[in-house]
Amino acid sequence: MPEAHAASLDARPYDALLLLSFGGPEGPDDVVPFLENVTRGRGIPKERLKEVGQHYFLFGGVSPINDQNRALLDALRKDFAEHGLDLPVYWGNRNWAPYLTDTLREMVTDGHRRILVLATSAYASYSGCRQYRENLAESLAALEAEGLDLPRIDKLRHYFNHPGFVRPMVDGVLKSLADLPDDVRDGAHIAFSTHSIPTAAADTSGPADDHGDGGAYVKQHLDVARVIADAVREETGVDHPWQLVYQSRSGAPHIPWLEPDICDHLEERKEAGAPAVVMAPIGFVSDHMEVLYDLDTEATDKAEEIGLPVRRSATVGADPRFATAVRELILERAAVESGRNVTRCALGALAPSHDLCPVGCCPARAPKPAAAGADSPYA
Repeated sequence: MPEAHAASLDARPYDALLLLSFGGPEGPDDVVPFLENVTRGRGIPKERLKEVGQHYFLFGGVSPINDQNRALLDALRKDFAEHGLDLPVYWGNRNWAPYLTDTLREMVTDGHRRILVLATSAYASYSGCRQYRENLAESLAALEAEGLDLPRIDKLRHYFNHPGFVRPMVDGVLKSLADLPDDVRDGAHIAFSTHSIPTAAADTSGPADDHGDGGAYVKQHLDVARVIADAVREETGVDHPWQLVYQSRSGAPHIPWLEPDICDHLEERKEAGAPAVVMAPIGFVSDHMEVLYDLDTEATDKAEEIGLPVRRSATVGADPRFATAVRELILERAAVESGRNVTRCALGALAPSHDLCPVGCCPARAPKPAAAGADSPYA
């Protein structure tokens, strides 16, 4: 940890951390109501939601994301306690219990007035950042309507290139390569996978200066993939070919989304003579449903069908190094807010992300109020 942080572990002016996540069902009866929350306003029939929910029913109607977040909460609280950071940690979701508005109400009732938010999305995009900020604004508006005093809310910067986020993924790729048979290991390709989004959303991701040609979303993933591939080459002596690929497309067929899809990529690699592939889900913080179904089930079944050995590397999850990274990001942001000297963590030549989302960052199709940004009505 940088010495500037270790000196005092001073989180002022912040008095609480909110872990903000997507949420997921925790039983079969939760699946359709959860999907109704996710798709609210789109007019999708309940029968169609039941079809979509089959992925969850394969796993007993339980998404792993909530247990993943409970483990991350434990890791954060343990790390903070061991390092003398007195900052309570709360948890709220966008689409399932514990709901964001309920958690913010609890935090306000507990007396918290300066809240930092850690979102379980490491990269810039509308769905990975701006939409969370819109949800925060909606919850603040609800609390204001109840007559509560509103807290000041800031969001931790994107941590896609923080060493504590990237290094666990490097180790995951190394472990997956080591698990391949000896005769295919050195020739294995690496497929760095992330959630596909509409190309229009990708092109407008991040600040306006990054818009176009995949925007910040694609650039940030490519940066991380390159860092991991370089580290793997340095530590194994083998230069594994790699490509950024996409998964979990859910939009209408006529709308362009980022490609290639992971299953199509596996088929292409097999046809090109690749002896094996490591699937590295760098776009995901934890092993939630998109990882368990789209990679561990669908893509793995495709690989078995075409006779291509594959391994799937681990996500960061509740790795203690990620908890350390969050602590460092908190202290960094607190120092900036207090006007103290700060060391900003990033990997090599990759610059740290912006602290405050500027006007025009990851714009929505229909503009809505968003908290924790330069355009926030709740500054």
